[in-house]
Amino acid sequence: MEHISYGRHSIDKSDIDGVVRALKSDRITQGPAVPEFEAALCRYTGAEYAVAVSSGTAALHISCLAAGIGKGDRVITSPMTFLATANSVLYCGGKPVFADVHEDTANIDPEEIKKKITKKVKAIIPVHFAGHPADLEEIRSIADKHDLTVIEDACHALGAEYKGSRIGACKHSDMTVFSFHPVKHITTGEGGAVTTNRKDLYEKLLMLRNHGITREKEKLGRWDGPWYYEQQMLGFNYRISDFQCALGISQLQRLDTFLKRRRRIVDYYNKQFSSIDGLILPVERPYVRSSWHIYCVKFRRYSRRKKIFEGLHRAGIGAQIHYIPVHLQPYYRGNFGYKRGDYPKAEEHYRKTTTIPLYPKMEGTEKCHVANILRTLLK
Repeated sequence: MEHISYGRHSIDKSDIDGVVRALKSDRITQGPAVPEFEAALCRYTGAEYAVAVSSGTAALHISCLAAGIGKGDRVITSPMTFLATANSVLYCGGKPVFADVHEDTANIDPEEIKKKITKKVKAIIPVHFAGHPADLEEIRSIADKHDLTVIEDACHALGAEYKGSRIGACKHSDMTVFSFHPVKHITTGEGGAVTTNRKDLYEKLLMLRNHGITREKEKLGRWDGPWYYEQQMLGFNYRISDFQCALGISQLQRLDTFLKRRRRIVDYYNKQFSSIDGLILPVERPYVRSSWHIYCVKFRRYSRRKKIFEGLHRAGIGAQIHYIPVHLQPYYRGNFGYKRGDYPKAEEHYRKTTTIPLYPKMEGTEKCHVANILRTLLK
């Protein structure tokens, strides 16, 4: 059997046809496919506005900028995430402050957030780890008491639901960030987006995506003619192309199918592994519907993880680790003084878990192979 990666994109003829049409059109960037994709994201999530950008990292960055994060500001987030979440705060001159996670979901714990609140804190970035939404109502309540912005890092969670509301609707947040990397729920190759219900943030995000430029006549300091534009803030070239958005439009039409396939694989894994004493399986709390970006199994004994991980790879199974806690990275330890033991639950999750393959195109023989190999290694 060929190598089975932990995540993989799913491209079909409709995706290819959509991209070809965009490539044959008059404009392959800054054309009509970008707002069309943004409108489709709004329809799917329920948000008022969406801004598509070149990557999930770019989306995080401009969200922090739009929130007014600057030099000396603090932003509370989870150590159990990819580096981009915390790095986006640093890009703005702020400092990420970590709060430990729940043992079952690996999502940021609101009680730990409360312990990190100071006058310098300006925002909270909860991460919906593995596609399982964080405790948004509690986080919003904390934010409202201290006048903080909430930015959801939903790079794992397109299609997930929290108490009947789709992630991205921004019911309990100011902005929500998505990623469209090939291992995510839909892909645009590279790409990302921010959704929001606040017009003021939407207008900032549009300018930040495009060098800080506006052409809207009512916002200009003067009017020299139809060619005239002004740079009114320091922005970036975080634009996304039309052919990427054409792929995103096509992929979004199949998102619900992708989610159903992911859930079927999760149900299969749960049945295969539920009777194994050495494993703790991922949870789905009753008030959420996870989008199941990844499937992390937790070993009760630390010592087993490395041997099993190596055994999976020898068998051609691309297991992965999500994640090395951000505070343990040399850059964060050296520059901010973080050390081992600062966030024990996040560190325990790292030591005990392995991510096994989960993606919509997994064949029945592939998921059976993964389950059989893991069961054999656990004996």
